[in-house]
Amino acid sequence: MTVRVDTLANGLRVATDRMDGVESATVGVWVGAGTRYEDAQTNGVAHLLEHMAFKGTESRSPQAIAEEIEAVGGSLNAYTSREQTAYHARVLGTDVGLAVDLLADILQRSTFDGDELARERTVVFQEIGQAEDTPDDVIFDRYQMVCYPDQPMGWPILGTLESVDNLSREAIRGYLKRNYLAGHMILAAAGDVDHEHILELAEKAFDVLASEAPPAPKPAKYGGGDFREARPLEQLHLVLGFEGLAYRDPDFYALSVYSTLLGGGMSSRLFQEVREKRGLVYSIHSFSASYADGGLFGIYAGTGEKEAAELLPVIADTIQATAVNVEAEEVARAKAQLKAGILMARESSSARAEQLAGQLLIYDRPLSPDEIVAKIEAVDGAAIARVVARLCKSAPTLAALGPISELEGFARLKARFG
Repeated sequence: MTVRVDTLANGLRVATDRMDGVESATVGVWVGAGTRYEDAQTNGVAHLLEHMAFKGTESRSPQAIAEEIEAVGGSLNAYTSREQTAYHARVLGTDVGLAVDLLADILQRSTFDGDELARERTVVFQEIGQAEDTPDDVIFDRYQMVCYPDQPMGWPILGTLESVDNLSREAIRGYLKRNYLAGHMILAAAGDVDHEHILELAEKAFDVLASEAPPAPKPAKYGGGDFREARPLEQLHLVLGFEGLAYRDPDFYALSVYSTLLGGGMSSRLFQEVREKRGLVYSIHSFSASYADGGLFGIYAGTGEKEAAELLPVIADTIQATAVNVEAEEVARAKAQLKAGILMARESSSARAEQLAGQLLIYDRPLSPDEIVAKIEAVDGAAIARVVARLCKSAPTLAALGPISELEGFARLKARFG
């Protein structure tokens, strides 16, 4: 492996993955906290903090932050998920010092100016509105809400118009103080980087991070159920799914292979049966979302009102068929797709930095490509059958948005899975 990891005195882990033959680098800080670390009064604060980190520090204005990174041809960005928040820069290898300095500044010395906060709230309102106008995006929030009712894991990452409107500077500062702790953060760099140089930069730049242990989030409790919202849309957007598996579950890689086999490409069972043979949809795919203590598995489909009545029975039959009849060729093809995706991603410094940081947050160690490939290769038909049985033991969840009148009732759908 080309990976090296060291831990600073304050607990911040510094990880690098050198890539020979490239001139660029990705440098980022991954924080092991996201939406599930919020409370009911502060839903959306993790995402709003991510926005506000770029809105000025004690020594840099928002414009100065943008100008400094772009003056060297670089870019600076961020994202929030349910369990992580990431801040990352892409620069030439010669400019990693600037990238580290900017990241350290926005994460340790942001001022959260009141005028900037008021403006950024409006920006987030627009983001929420845009999401609500995009049904094939918002349906996943509705699905998450039904799977994890009345708990942080089910709340929208963006928050709501009401919750974001009530977020104050004090709420943002409080969330940062509770969760942006050195032992809960990874500084990862990949590409044209030197480990000792990055380590030296980190020791100087990240000098005020608190080192105490972060609070544990509330356990995720899967619920399951039925959500339907009629909207005057041309397409019915739906997600059907079940309780999935945590990252550390022994069947994690078997579920990844199964998701690819069932709905991961043009050769998958669902694409061939639902789209190619029956013409019921334009888009259909399956997905697996894992978390520290659980997960979700689901199938997204977009269909017309006339085709809605046939869609759920066909999907249910296809899932059940995989529990008893999976061809060795299908498993091999799905494994090849997963392995190729992993190995192709190694050509990207951004993907390698993100993967390295994620592994350290989840497993407390880096995983080599060979180790991951070996786990995928070990999946066979028996593992697939076991995973399907585990999925179908949980109560199904359905979220549907659009012309729902012809969609099969939930009681009948549940009965299809026993």
